[in-house]
Amino acid sequence: MTHPHATAPRFYYSAPSACPYIDGRTERRIFADIGGPNATLAYDLLSEAGFRRSLGFAYRPACPSCSACVAVRIPAREFAFTRPWRRIMARNADLTANWRPARSTDEQFDLFRRYQDGRHTGGDMASMDRGEFRGMVEIGQIDGGVVEFRDASGALVAASLVDRLSRGLSAVYTFFDPDQPGRSLGSQAILWMIGHARDEGLDHVYLGYWIAESRKMSYKIRFQPLEALTTDGWRPLAPTVTGPDFAL
Repeated sequence: MTHPHATAPRFYYSAPSACPYIDGRTERRIFADIGGPNATLAYDLLSEAGFRRSLGFAYRPACPSCSACVAVRIPAREFAFTRPWRRIMARNADLTANWRPARSTDEQFDLFRRYQDGRHTGGDMASMDRGEFRGMVEIGQIDGGVVEFRDASGALVAASLVDRLSRGLSAVYTFFDPDQPGRSLGSQAILWMIGHARDEGLDHVYLGYWIAESRKMSYKIRFQPLEALTTDGWRPLAPTVTGPDFAL
C-alpha cells in the first residue's frame, strides 16, 4: 500500500543570496521536487499556493525580512481587452502562434541570446549557454510546451515557455526580438495566452510574481483585472500606477 506521504513533494530551503530584483536585499526560496507519478497534481496544488516551476522543481520566495514578491494571476474570462491592448493585438495581427513540444531549437536559442543581450545585459540569465537553455525548456516540463510567434515571412519573433495546469496556463518564460519594440511582443504573448485560456475554457493565466519596486516585474499590474495571493487566498489586486506603459 502506498501512503500519501510517500509520494508527496519534498521541500527544501535555498541558502540566502543577493536578491536579483531589489538591490541590497537578500533572497531565500523554498523548493519542492515535483518529479514522479504525481507531478501534475503536485504542480497544480503548488501553483494555487503561489509556487512557480523551474526545471523539475516548484519554488516560491521565503525571504524572512521581505514580502515584495506577490504571486499574481489573470482571471481570463474577466480580463478587459481595452483599447490599448487591442492596439497591440492589431499591430501583431500578422503573427501566427503555434504550440511546439518542449524541445529547444537553435533558432529559439539564437532569439533568446539576442533578447538577453538587448534587454537583460548583466542579468542572471545573460550568460546562459546552449545546454542551460535546453535544460530550461526541456527539464521538468509536465504539460505544455513552447508557443512560437512567427511573422508573415516565417521568422521567429517571440517564444513563450508555457505550462498547462488543470484550470489555467502558467507563463514560465517569454523572450522576443528586442529590435521590434513597436510590437510590444511581451504583452502580445500574454494577451495570446489569455485568449487561448478562454478558448480552452480555462480560468487563469499565472504570471509569476509582481514586484512593485522592480521595473522588470512591476509591469504585471497593467493586466486588469488581476488577482494576488494573500493570506486570505486569491484577491483582486487594483492598479497602483497611472498611465501604464504598454511597451513590454
